[in-house]
Amino acid sequence: MRRFVKLVVCAVRLYSGGRPPVPLGGRILTDPDDIFQHNMWDHVQWTEEEREKAQQKAEENSKEKIPVEEQSKYDREAHKYWDRFYEMHQSKFFRNRNWLFTEFPELLPPDAAGTCTGSLGTGSGPCGSRTLTSETDTFPGQHAAFRILEVGCGVGNSVFPIISTIRGSEAFLYCCDFSSRAVELIQEHPDYEPAVCHAFVRDICDPAPPFPFPPESLDIILVVFVLSAIHPARAQGVLKSLAGQLKHGGIMLFRDYGRYDLSQLRFKKGQCLSENFYTRQDGTCVYFFTKDEVHQLFSNAGLEELQNLEDRRLQVNRGKKVVMHRVWMQSKYRKPYLSPASV
Repeated sequence: MRRFVKLVVCAVRLYSGGRPPVPLGGRILTDPDDIFQHNMWDHVQWTEEEREKAQQKAEENSKEKIPVEEQSKYDREAHKYWDRFYEMHQSKFFRNRNWLFTEFPELLPPDAAGTCTGSLGTGSGPCGSRTLTSETDTFPGQHAAFRILEVGCGVGNSVFPIISTIRGSEAFLYCCDFSSRAVELIQEHPDYEPAVCHAFVRDICDPAPPFPFPPESLDIILVVFVLSAIHPARAQGVLKSLAGQLKHGGIMLFRDYGRYDLSQLRFKKGQCLSENFYTRQDGTCVYFFTKDEVHQLFSNAGLEELQNLEDRRLQVNRGKKVVMHRVWMQSKYRKPYLSPASV
């Protein structure tokens, strides 16, 4: 089988802006009297009492589960619920994720951050490849040196900040969602550029349809607040399928809900599908992960850990003098490099 020699182009990641170059922010509450000075504090440690109270609340709202005979519709008809969600809210529900490049500088294409060359199998970041397919292959973004895929892209809250950043570079963005209405809204957006981005409808739980690019051709896959919307029994298969689209040395970037986040504790009785998995009143679903679960899922997909963090923050409503615990997971996993003997 013919193998293609890959030209490695590694990005030098440069940080700029107001937040310090540390994961998950650097606003630390050191004096309790300052708690209402800001609307968010980073790296918050829970007391044992707070943890026990959160666990008790989650156990209480999970006791009364949706009848088994009704549960399947939330998985079977998920696209209908999300179509309805996007039809109702359009692009006004979520804010653009302008924090992406602070937490995930791997998204920066090499030519946007400076370049360095190296040999295959070295370095800690993803590497662009000048050519991965035969000259006869034709697909969107085939000439790009750096390829990104966002799964579960919704109406483009990550898409458009990425497009704005990669425009004029040698990068190309693919984005997909199983809500056809969400993809339509992206394609109708004035900032959507087919020369830079290809949006398509795709149910990532279904491994059968081919992607609009060859396997092992992506540098980055962005999985942000999407795996939680999938039935937990499907999550492992989804990650294995996505891992097959990464180049060796490519990176999967993950951010999602963590166990005992405020949004989990707010669920009422009768909204639980299974342990730590709930349905909202609009029919969309959400699962809440632990750090160990994330590691197991990505490791079982054949990826190696670069980062696996529990992002604990204290959200402050300064007007009402109310504080709320938020918990998110943030992880980076890499597809192992090929050994020199196999190149």
